[in-house]
Amino acid sequence: MGKTRGGEVSGIKRRISEELEEITARGLMRCLSPPRGLDFSSNDYLGLAQNKNIGKAFIKGVKKHGVGSSGSRLLRGERDVFSEVEIDFAAWKVTESSLYFATGYQANIGIFQTFLREGDVVFSDELNHASIIDGIRLGKARKIVYPHLDLERLEEFLSSPDPAGEKFVVTESLFSMDGDIAPLDKIAAVTHKYGANLIVDEAHAVGLYGATGSGLIEEFDIGKEVFLSVNTAGKALGVSGAFVAGDETIIQYLVNRCRSFIFSTAPVPAAAAAIREAIKYVSSNPKLRRRHREICTAFADLMGGHKLEVPRNSTHIVPVLIGDSKKALRVAESMQSRGFDVRAIRPPTVPPGTSRLRISLNTKHSDSDLEAFVGILADVLDSEGQG
Repeated sequence: MGKTRGGEVSGIKRRISEELEEITARGLMRCLSPPRGLDFSSNDYLGLAQNKNIGKAFIKGVKKHGVGSSGSRLLRGERDVFSEVEIDFAAWKVTESSLYFATGYQANIGIFQTFLREGDVVFSDELNHASIIDGIRLGKARKIVYPHLDLERLEEFLSSPDPAGEKFVVTESLFSMDGDIAPLDKIAAVTHKYGANLIVDEAHAVGLYGATGSGLIEEFDIGKEVFLSVNTAGKALGVSGAFVAGDETIIQYLVNRCRSFIFSTAPVPAAAAAIREAIKYVSSNPKLRRRHREICTAFADLMGGHKLEVPRNSTHIVPVLIGDSKKALRVAESMQSRGFDVRAIRPPTVPPGTSRLRISLNTKHSDSDLEAFVGILADVLDSEGQG
């Protein structure tokens, strides 16, 4: 419990214990839990985390480079494979350059702290990811949060008198907890109209959308309107890390000014080798991406057949709103006990009163898997009075 020499519980330990008790009472306690049953919760949307060729590339990378990079990239941590994968990724995104980070969180923390200066204004969708929110907090720009996907309000904010510095608009392309797709073409148009700089987080779209699978920027054909994009490799690509893609000058500036890049140990080199193989596999395998879309459509149809509500845009992220956090936990545990690994998402990840199941679909799901899952989910929700 953390007592002082006199037997008293120290102030900080008492405060922590009381807060944990409050978190538990509200049904918001988080616990680490390994996989439990058929995967309906991970971000491995194309099933590539277990892909043999990507795994072989990783093993080959370990044999060549070892298990660690041994330092930051500006010290002794640089490897040829990093620049090689950055060239590959930039070509895929049709940008001049890209920069590889160990995580998407590290990338978002870094870019906003680097580019947002005093006198600037940043306009951020209210449902943007925590890493975007935290990165903006570290920047020195004034922040304006606009209602989720509300283009009228965004334009209203953008049309206000110009700040002393730059304007930035920040959005996810596909939102991680609601699964809805941002109308990037319209956002790009209004951003351009008012001379702002568009930043797009493609975390949950990379590998899945566009003619070559590079994301929704490609699908909407707005690459020329994007200041920079953040693209993770730990979701549909099945590996780890993230890429910031943009003009050469932007990337060079990050190398020289981005604190989360400069002062971090470089990623595992073998991961970069695996990502090169993943990019090659995804970009040359449109059948896999089409199969993923078919699964999303089939799942939405099954949910509708059981009169379960699904979002209008049937993507691979399907929220099932429960509301109460404790009830969401019970539903998730019931599904897990029946062999389906789906997790309860609760505040602060989502707004209060909107606890939910976050169902994620991947290409390893068979038609019978989908049918069984939806049937059991309907029964569980009905037993909870939620159907």
